[in-house]
Amino acid sequence: MRATRRRVGRAMLAVLSVGMVGIAALGAGALRAAPTAPAPRAVPAKSADASGSVGAEALAAFATVQAVLQHPRCQNCHIPGDAPLQFDAGAAHAQNVRRGPDGKGAPGLPCATCHAAANPPASYGSHMPPGAPDWHLPPPDRKMVFIGLSAAELCATIKDPRRNGNRDLAALLEHVSHDRLVLWGWDPGVGRAPVAVPHDAFVRAVKTWIAGGAPCPATPAPGSAPASARR
Repeated sequence: MRATRRRVGRAMLAVLSVGMVGIAALGAGALRAAPTAPAPRAVPAKSADASGSVGAEALAAFATVQAVLQHPRCQNCHIPGDAPLQFDAGAAHAQNVRRGPDGKGAPGLPCATCHAAANPPASYGSHMPPGAPDWHLPPPDRKMVFIGLSAAELCATIKDPRRNGNRDLAALLEHVSHDRLVLWGWDPGVGRAPVAVPHDAFVRAVKTWIAGGAPCPATPAPGSAPASARR
């Protein structure tokens, strides 16, 4: 009997050993067959350097815009008071000319009295009244002043619809690109220097500035001299 029990015990141990080996083999096969999930691909973040580069390019473009807007051909009519300026030196306009209620001159002395729709012939000589279509100043309720402003102040002015003729950035680009009074600044007639920056370069600068988000330069630190005092 004891011999029989020993044989049965050895047989059961053999069965259990085979079963454990099979289970282990199945487990290893399952581990080998399990697919490995691919590692997630990192999404490249927008480079801070690239963003900074775009902003820097836009601000550099605005420096060109400022140079044009504060040239005598532009700023002589974008004045803080009511008397326009004339010539390259920005002298007070002769004949006591005034802005008037709509920007087109005082009653009885409108701009069109002397300023025609085109420049007079060069044969007339220098210092003749220049001309362009719809010669006028901004009206008194939105003077759109360019004179004496810092870069930050000028930028805020031309972006503000309350001061720029109710224009968004697209309309502002259209205005400086095609308005014939604006274009006169590059063809001002005998005796006047045209805007130094070529018109196409100016328009490109405006586009670059707008494409970069139309950023404004930093406001001067408190206590620094105003722009007008630095000129």
